[in-house]
Amino acid sequence: MTTIRFGTDGWRGVIAEDYSFENVRKVAQAIARYVVRAANPEKGVVVGYDTRFGSENFARAAAETLSAAGIPVWLAMEACPTPAVSLLVRLRGAAGGIQITASHNPYRWNGIKFKASYGSSASPAIVAQIESELAKVLHDGVAPLPARGSLVHALDVRKPYLEALEKLVDWDRLRASKFRFLIDPMHGAGRGLLKELFQRQGIEAEEIRGTRDPLFGGVNPEPIEPHVDALRRAMRGGKYDAGFAFDGDADRIGAVDNHGNFVTPHQIFSILFWHLAGTRQLTGDVAKTFSTTKMIDKIAHRFGRKVWETPIGFKYICDRMLEGDILLGGEESGGIGHKLHLPERDAIVNALLLAEVMAWHGKRLDELVTLLQSEFGQHHYGRVDLTLKQGQAERALEHFASPKLKHLLEWPVIGRENLDGLKLYLADTGWIMLRKSGTEHMLRIYSETTLPESTQQALDAVVEIVRAI
Repeated sequence: MTTIRFGTDGWRGVIAEDYSFENVRKVAQAIARYVVRAANPEKGVVVGYDTRFGSENFARAAAETLSAAGIPVWLAMEACPTPAVSLLVRLRGAAGGIQITASHNPYRWNGIKFKASYGSSASPAIVAQIESELAKVLHDGVAPLPARGSLVHALDVRKPYLEALEKLVDWDRLRASKFRFLIDPMHGAGRGLLKELFQRQGIEAEEIRGTRDPLFGGVNPEPIEPHVDALRRAMRGGKYDAGFAFDGDADRIGAVDNHGNFVTPHQIFSILFWHLAGTRQLTGDVAKTFSTTKMIDKIAHRFGRKVWETPIGFKYICDRMLEGDILLGGEESGGIGHKLHLPERDAIVNALLLAEVMAWHGKRLDELVTLLQSEFGQHHYGRVDLTLKQGQAERALEHFASPKLKHLLEWPVIGRENLDGLKLYLADTGWIMLRKSGTEHMLRIYSETTLPESTQQALDAVVEIVRAI
């Protein structure tokens, strides 16, 4: 029996290796034990799933396991975004939610996310309780109990989700803008939804990669370069004013401007924060994870907002949003939540808001990026993911943490932080960061500097050193 470990956002594993029906039932059993002991089991659990191989069958196995413990279950009728499950948990007052998904991971992976009763990522405290119950399940085993079919109910997740989203933006302003949009759900669970919302409101929108494909067209369903190349190519025809991409379970957003240039999640986060805090003058501070752009700090300073920095993982952002008045919370990977909706990432919501910002200011995405850079300075971000041999990542972190390392190329190292991973500040140029992935066997290297060539040079230099260690 392999060890089942929860990462930054639930448990993930390779299908048919460690991600099996047996292990899905064990994780579901641990969640059931948590719900019975610490939540309100009579309120039931919402279970959803994405478009990965076998997801609907794994969801059925999880639902049956919960029902065997006497917990009512509402099982999604079709594949749906993870934030839709979170919303339905809130709307129904459920004890929690399970989503069968591996988010942005390669096609061979699947996983389980647990959503707490407040409609977002389970807090670290809740995750610890589930892990404790899982340890007991793995150690003692579980006596098989028959599923109670009368407790499993079909649920239309799509309709109430779209109804909630339709109330979030100024459709009159959007229609008046005459902007045209291209949508790329990357064959994932967000397919068809944003297109339907736009078309209901008479806004021109088309969709690519909108069919179910458990292989995701041969790329990882992650809305970053190079996986958004199909969207970039489609945008270069000049027919559309912005393109939006969603990851496999539609909680992370990426975007492409009308010239086919990738708009990073950091730029999206900054545009939304600048608009909501500045133009709309909504109250609240901002929360961001350790690997997120410093432009957020500059915007916060301009509008007198406090910046709360957290470890990697939206569960930490969610905790902060539940504790205080946070207008917007986001992470490097494109997960952004705000108080207008849920303390939860939602790619489709953020695409709607981004379209509204364009309409509000009468500017395309490239013009909004240029505007922010002129106001708050150049911020150019890059990331490299390295699959390494055992022990190599640990040696790399030790090397860069050593005070003996005083320069990277021509830049002096003027400071270090280790909130989650290791960040080195490079004079006035920017920063470089190293962190072991919480869900995959790799070392992530991030950099943000004032010039795109400086960012690439910093990344290349660190990669060369890491590979030599």
